[in-house]
Amino acid sequence: MSTQVDFYELLEVTRESSGEEIKKAYRRLAVKYHPDKNPGDKAAEEKFKEIGHAYEVLSDEQKRAAYDRFGHAAFQNGGRGAGGFHDPMDVFRQMFRGSGFFDEFFGGNQGGTPAGEDLRYDLELTLEEAAVGVEKEIKYRRATSCAACAGSGAEAGSKRQTCVRCGGAGQVVASRGFFSVRQVCPTCHGRGVVISNPCKVCGGEGRAMETTKLKVRIPPGVDSGQKLRSTGGGEAGPQGGPAGDLYIFLHVREHDLFQRDGDDLHCTVPIKFTLAALGGQLDVPTLTGKAQLKIPPGTAGGTQFRLRGKGMPTLRGGEPGDEFVRVEIEVPRKLAADQRKKLEEFAQACGDADQPTSESFFQKAKRFFEM
Repeated sequence: MSTQVDFYELLEVTRESSGEEIKKAYRRLAVKYHPDKNPGDKAAEEKFKEIGHAYEVLSDEQKRAAYDRFGHAAFQNGGRGAGGFHDPMDVFRQMFRGSGFFDEFFGGNQGGTPAGEDLRYDLELTLEEAAVGVEKEIKYRRATSCAACAGSGAEAGSKRQTCVRCGGAGQVVASRGFFSVRQVCPTCHGRGVVISNPCKVCGGEGRAMETTKLKVRIPPGVDSGQKLRSTGGGEAGPQGGPAGDLYIFLHVREHDLFQRDGDDLHCTVPIKFTLAALGGQLDVPTLTGKAQLKIPPGTAGGTQFRLRGKGMPTLRGGEPGDEFVRVEIEVPRKLAADQRKKLEEFAQACGDADQPTSESFFQKAKRFFEM
């Protein structure tokens, strides 16, 4: 490219032109001098390169500033704007990328045998199953390779033939004005082959619906919302195309006793008021059996105890979570006459027959009523 040609003159703009004006000018000139419109015209090809270089500089603020200050010297011998130029065709592609024009011109829709679709399966587990891990056998319907034609889509004894129209490429080239446009072949629909004698079982599709059984290993510690992937467990692709995948979404049912919080478990256990007052041992449930919990004398309702390592296992093999046990004082609803008499005597002895049990309650009430 001649370094004496002014970039602004090449793009037919002025030094005061905005970035948008420069872009519009380049688009117009790039289409005008594109090699496909001017086959064999070396002058047009050189012009296309020149305007590509010019646009690459003037569309970049830093390069444009360097050019305005130093001219072509900014891009020679390691000058301030050095860094070289890209292929003018790359500049052209970048300008039109994402538009329907670009996709058609550069063959954005590529042919080929399509892959099968992915499938989803929702699997429900109990909390116990999620805690220890389990193997489940699932059943689901999917399109699989046709047994009669081995997935080829062709009747036994016949073969698929290369598409004459596209030569097996799956694409054809059509003329759009001065551009050559690649499109999916309408005869073979992009597959590159045609079937003259289709399979009578699958109608040439190469697939048939059937029920599939699959054993799935669920690791310990899974939770709702997580998913497993079975590669190739989805729909088979038509006419021998690759199969999609099966995604198994996990749902852990709510438990009657435990509430889950990450890897920790929470449960509430009622205890007799005599046990809370006198203290003692209490058997509490865990996901793997029972654990013994020591209740200190004078335990208040709502007290929470921690059982380390009795929660859920972690998927990555770290320390398991904990179980948190909250105790509630169970008050008897019915008392026999002798039980009531002894309880009243106990209340009198404690001096709290008609009073709240905590002095702090009186202090709070007094402050409340004095407000």
